Amino acid sequence: MPHPVPASPHAAADLAPRLGRTVLYQLYPQSFADGNGDGMGDLAGITARLDYLQWLGVGAVWLDPCFVSPFADAGYDVADFLTIAPRYGTNDDLAELTEQAGRRGIAVLLDLVAGHTSDQHPWFAASADDPADDRYVWSDAPVDGFEPGPGRRGGFYLPNFFPVQPALNFGYARPDPAQPWRSPVDAEGPRANRAALREIMAHWFDLGVAGFRVDMAASLVKDDPGLVETGRLWRENREWLDATYPGRVLISEWGDPRVSVPSGFHADFFLQFGGDDDGLPLRSLWNNGAGTVQPSWGEVPSWADAEAQGDAGTFVRAWQEATGAIEAAGRGGLTGLPTSNHDFTRLVAGARDAEQARAALVLTLTWPSMPSVYYGDEIGMRFVPETPTLEGSRLNPTYDRAGSRTPMQWGDVPAGRLGPDVAESRYLPQDPDPDRPTVAAQLDDEGSLLHLVRRLAHLRTSDPRLDAAADVSVLATGYPFAYLRGGTLAVVLNPGRDAVSVAVPGAATAREVEVRGLRTEGDVVHLAGHGYAVLDLA
Repeated sequence: MPHPVPASPHAAADLAPRLGRTVLYQLYPQSFADGNGDGMGDLAGITARLDYLQWLGVGAVWLDPCFVSPFADAGYDVADFLTIAPRYGTNDDLAELTEQAGRRGIAVLLDLVAGHTSDQHPWFAASADDPADDRYVWSDAPVDGFEPGPGRRGGFYLPNFFPVQPALNFGYARPDPAQPWRSPVDAEGPRANRAALREIMAHWFDLGVAGFRVDMAASLVKDDPGLVETGRLWRENREWLDATYPGRVLISEWGDPRVSVPSGFHADFFLQFGGDDDGLPLRSLWNNGAGTVQPSWGEVPSWADAEAQGDAGTFVRAWQEATGAIEAAGRGGLTGLPTSNHDFTRLVAGARDAEQARAALVLTLTWPSMPSVYYGDEIGMRFVPETPTLEGSRLNPTYDRAGSRTPMQWGDVPAGRLGPDVAESRYLPQDPDPDRPTVAAQLDDEGSLLHLVRRLAHLRTSDPRLDAAADVSVLATGYPFAYLRGGTLAVVLNPGRDAVSVAVPGAATAREVEVRGLRTEGDVVHLAGHGYAVLDLA
């Protein structure tokens, strides 16, 4: 099934109108593919693998930060927002990537670190030397959570995450006479930072970028009850975007689509954190290693587990609530459903059964949210425990993100089969398991996870019943999880190891689109352990 290609390379950047039927693919630039043979994944390597992404059915790619940085937090500590880090290439290489991706109908999104910079950024150096500079949050006296400042200014600055990431000052929603460092949101520094966000976005839009995933999007205005002022800031950015670069998109790392999408974003991911329920909706689907790498979460029974102790109802209710809030706001927008990402363990974590990833990926690609596939999840790459800590990956003694950032497992792909020959990254050690999955091993296997994801990604693009705007009717949320899309496309999923059954009206005469372990008796659908069925009832 061919992937539709826009009339011109630049048309791919017009992503907003087709976001609801687009498969987003997140790739970690340093881990994806090495185009120049120095061991570091780079932009040339991504460009060389665009044929693979097109073959897979990807409509947009999101790159983690690739800007100049000291890489104390793997690039989320930006020292120059307008320049590609030399280890990845040049700005011309980014323009070439967007051009070549556009020719294949693939939009390119970058990561916008909006709330902070590196402590090596010239803005911070200037602010550290000038007491009148309020681009960052400074206190003359020590304050809990603040760090001692460098430079002639002295004093203490507020970090946004790690100490090397000073928070940009977007103001405080509420004044407090006892805390004189609190600037109002319309002070000079906050106004300058809001203007800088638009300058950064415009710079990359003019090089063909289709949009941004915004890191820690809810963190900008401080002490902001209900995130009212933060929401106002992003709505103003959305109005500017629609007027100046129509068709481009903003996707947030907020973790609460009920609030973020009405605040101006085109989409927001359900995440393992965020919102009033602290990420419970997504963790109730796939726990991504909770209890092993992030014990503070506690043990949340997840639906995508062989023990079959979870229930998808928590997620469904959260999705319904978010969708209702988005519709009430009247602007439009989507929830986002990711398989995993660079901060949390993968669908296949440690010794967990990789077969469970099949049901999870079928759900991701057929549910009425924006599907996001983390690089390697399409072949069943696992979280690799005890991967060496690198570039700020360790967050606490039991939680190191490096195991989710290991190199893409290409294997011995025949030269020219997926585009120009390209080396595997050596940014981190490969998964040492000799039976680790690879693209090469699955490339000619129609029964592989890779081919399942490919078929579903192309189905998502071509079948209007799978557009995020199409209707969904939930039949059951446990084992199996069953729902109808567009009234006539049934999806039945069983990540558990035991056989399950459910009645699906019309199943007796349905056409099998994607099935595994399926048996029907009239309108009763029986699924074997780790089975799934996508059935056309029309």
